[in-house]
Order: sequence, then C-alpha cells, then structure tokens
Amino acid sequence: MEHLPEKMETRMQRTRKYFSEQSFWTKLKEFAKKAGSGIVYTALLLYYTLQKPNVPKKAKATIIGALGYFILPTDLLPDILPVGFTDDLGALGLALVQVAIYIDDDVKAMAKEKLAQWFGELADTSEVDKRLDK
Repeated sequence: MEHLPEKMETRMQRTRKYFSEQSFWTKLKEFAKKAGSGIVYTALLLYYTLQKPNVPKKAKATIIGALGYFILPTDLLPDILPVGFTDDLGALGLALVQVAIYIDDDVKAMAKEKLAQWFGELADTSEVDKRLDK
C-alpha cells in the first residue's frame, strides 16, 4: 500500500492539466472564506513562487500539480463538505514543503498583501510561516 504522501504526489501529477491562472483565481476567490486563511495563504505562496523565473521546472511541476488538485472540482473529499478542504491542504502542504527553498520574502509579502485584501490585516499566517522556517 502506498504511503499517503506518495498517493498525494501521484494525484498531484495527474491534476497538472487542470491548472490555469484563471481557474486558480476563480476557485480561490470563490472559496477563500470557506477554505480559511491558512489554505489561501499556502495557495498564494505556491502561486507566487510559480511566477519566479529562477524556479526549476521540477519545482514548478510540483506547484502546478498541487494547484491543479486544489482547482479540480472533483477530488478525494468534495469541497462542499465541512472537511472538504483537508485533502486540498494536504496537497498544497506537501508541495509547499517540497518547494520551500524557493519561497523568499518577496513571495511572502505578495501572498500576505493579497491575503490581507480578503481577510483583513489580522489574517494569521504564523502556522504556515513556521512550516517554512523549519
């Protein structure tokens, strides 16, 4: 039996084709409040890291897979369920750990600025930031 991270990695690879900037922003805006600031911040970090020209293709493929999984309307746990974003958080979190080396202060600042627009200045990013600082 595959380990959970390996299963998630496989699913992420299959969902790359679903990623587009338009679908990313549509999904994120639609579900931002329901998903919560932690998931949104993680997705924004990955999105802005993807925009950096010096990020290797393998890291970009990981990001695209995770964001594609987030965008995909039919995933392991449907997003309409109360716990529906748990699998999305798993995919995004796995990708975040894998590409953390490419997330710099500029990426964090852009993600926090967008997050503040949606959640206000008091949006809590401490849990995600702790994971990045390890």
